[in-house]
Amino acid sequence: MPRRKKPSAGSKFRTEGFQDPASWLPGFVNYLEAECGMSGNTVQAYRRDLQKFFDWNRDHARRTVHTVDIAALTAFLDFLQQQELASSSIARNLAAIRMFFRYLMLESVIAESVVDLISSPKLWQKLPRVLSPEMIDELLVAPVGVTDRYFRRDRAILAVMYATGCRVSEIVGLKLSNVNLDERTALCTGKGNKQRYVSLTTVAVKAITRYLNNERDDMVVQRTADEGWLFVSRSGRQMSRESVWQLIQRYAQRVGCGSDVSPHTLRHSFATHLLAGGADIRALQEMLGHASIRTTQVYTHVDHTRLKNIHQKCHPRG
Repeated sequence: MPRRKKPSAGSKFRTEGFQDPASWLPGFVNYLEAECGMSGNTVQAYRRDLQKFFDWNRDHARRTVHTVDIAALTAFLDFLQQQELASSSIARNLAAIRMFFRYLMLESVIAESVVDLISSPKLWQKLPRVLSPEMIDELLVAPVGVTDRYFRRDRAILAVMYATGCRVSEIVGLKLSNVNLDERTALCTGKGNKQRYVSLTTVAVKAITRYLNNERDDMVVQRTADEGWLFVSRSGRQMSRESVWQLIQRYAQRVGCGSDVSPHTLRHSFATHLLAGGADIRALQEMLGHASIRTTQVYTHVDHTRLKNIHQKCHPRG
């Protein structure tokens, strides 16, 4: 990557009038995609959070990128708090703004960023929801032929998600060519287009086999060309993340898991159950596709909480 020219100490920037900071958004998006290699979903999340700041700034502060100061940023954070956003959401918005202003520094648009002087809201760590192995067993067989048209596909999706701990975007992105049922492996594409092999359980392999042998061909028959997606909708197209989210919630409510179960719940349960069974945290990091071990370490807290509850419940002096 070519070296960028740094602004000199005496650089002068145009500040007259109002130049909307949003005018630099296209270049920032291109930077995230081309130079940072971020996934489409991550880029869209940055875009949404920044647009919230741009809209607020246009209506209230009317600051250019050269005149944004701590007072304006503090006012924006107060605005987010008034919207009753969680501290984690506020921190995410601030992270997007910080990244945007660092990009402007790299492009020599500004000489320094006051955003770095703002500390993120203190985050209260929210432990992920984890289902018990017994509840997972019930969830995996919740789709039934009597009431669910594509119950074999739905069982395969649930089984693969729990077997691999994959993100929902990785599940819907699987193609037939990515899956080797003989080797019991699948090649998934995670954040930043990074690929990794994940292992399939016997339950997942059987569920996929039944789905492929009995349902998938009928679902793609009306398509002029089979695009090769492993999991398809009733029209033979690639399934959307929203569709998978909805089917998981439907089956979770059916077996009494509650309405707050999501695709990430299965990922959390996969990680916690492996860790409780003695899995090495570095191996778990690789299986989950985490770039940093710090992200994986949240599961050590989850498991510690579970063990603490057991201790208090079972110890005679608990």
